[in-house]
Amino acid sequence: MLGSENHNYNLIVFTAPSGAGKTTIVRHLLEVFPDVLGFSTSATTRERRENEVEGEDYYFMTEETFKSKIDDGDFVEWEEVYQGSYYGTLYSEIERLKAAGKVIIFDIDVHGAESIKDKYGDECLVVFVKPPSFRTLIQRLTDRQTESAESFERRVNRIKKELLYENSFDLVLLNDKLDIALSDAESIIKEKVLSSDNRD
Repeated sequence: MLGSENHNYNLIVFTAPSGAGKTTIVRHLLEVFPDVLGFSTSATTRERRENEVEGEDYYFMTEETFKSKIDDGDFVEWEEVYQGSYYGTLYSEIERLKAAGKVIIFDIDVHGAESIKDKYGDECLVVFVKPPSFRTLIQRLTDRQTESAESFERRVNRIKKELLYENSFDLVLLNDKLDIALSDAESIIKEKVLSSDNRD
């Protein structure tokens, strides 16, 4: 899973279909390496859920504000994931974390991951989090019970397309047993970040 190349990665992207576990993995890494990693908070137009915090989980904004920022060129990447639901990464967020001396860690979808890799090239490592099976992924989403039947169907259709991206990125991280996946994710940070520029 881990290559032998040594790069000075300043951006680490974890990408996956919904339910594959990338958010859980990223949160774990932020707890284990708090002095090294800084989380890139995405902007979105979707409604804020009850447990979500503005500026930590997302920057929540109106569609009008989001589109204005698109026009102003404020986004590194953005996408209308579902009709009227926009997501994106602000340049200001990356600059904020760079100024703080952090290696930036992302939790974004495959299209966003492609865009960031295109812009930052060798500075960016993209890890695709692979679920054990499509069936397992659908079960995880069903267990969440956070969506209507219509939005659930849209998400399933999107997952089918996103799973095709498995071999499009730098590394694949299998999330079958969570404790193993978390350990493997820690190893990626140790090898690809800590060993390359001696951040301890």
